[in-house]
Amino acid sequence: MNSSLIWIIMIAVMLLSFIIQQRLQRKFAKYSQVPAAYTGAEIAELMLRQNGISDVRVISTKGQLTDHYNPTNKTVNLSEGVYGSRSVAAIAVAAHETGHAIQHATGYTPVKLRSALVPFVSFASNIVQWVLLAGVIFVTAFPALLWLGIALFATTTLFSLITLPVEVNASKRAVEWLETQGITDFETRPMVEDALQWAAYTYVIAAIGSLATLFYYIGIARNR
Repeated sequence: MNSSLIWIIMIAVMLLSFIIQQRLQRKFAKYSQVPAAYTGAEIAELMLRQNGISDVRVISTKGQLTDHYNPTNKTVNLSEGVYGSRSVAAIAVAAHETGHAIQHATGYTPVKLRSALVPFVSFASNIVQWVLLAGVIFVTAFPALLWLGIALFATTTLFSLITLPVEVNASKRAVEWLETQGITDFETRPMVEDALQWAAYTYVIAAIGSLATLFYYIGIARNR
């Protein structure tokens, strides 16, 4: 893959990332206006109980679209706009994040792989940009340094790729559970699917961008 094509891909990724983020925020705002029978917190707690999980807490966190599951302290963290909101957007996000808790509890393979990478990826993320910068500057004198940076960056790319099936599976669990429990119907299920699909696009574009960047640095190393 030549450098010109890689640059085109990287620019396209940045533009798409901006468009997707804007679209996701509009979707969330739209579906936040559609009422639901439960709050986000109630959905998460009910979903946990029905899956036999009693050691995970549901807590509120500040910010917008900051929802996540933390396997370290076993908490489903729901943003303020999700935790106490009775809307389709809130139950979609809450069920998705609770899906991650269920993945962790049941030993879902991609989650185990991602968890195994976390310590190394955390370390690599802190130094990779400096190693790559030094590798580019001193590529002639110390070519191995750039390849070390590439190896570190490759682990973050692998992490992004493994994240994709994790996110897709969590959304699938959310959609199916909400329908099985009669919480969504023929009208609101497509809304849940739409909201979660746009959220998934952010991970897809991040993985593509990471791959393009990886190929860019590989190209520099090979050309020098």
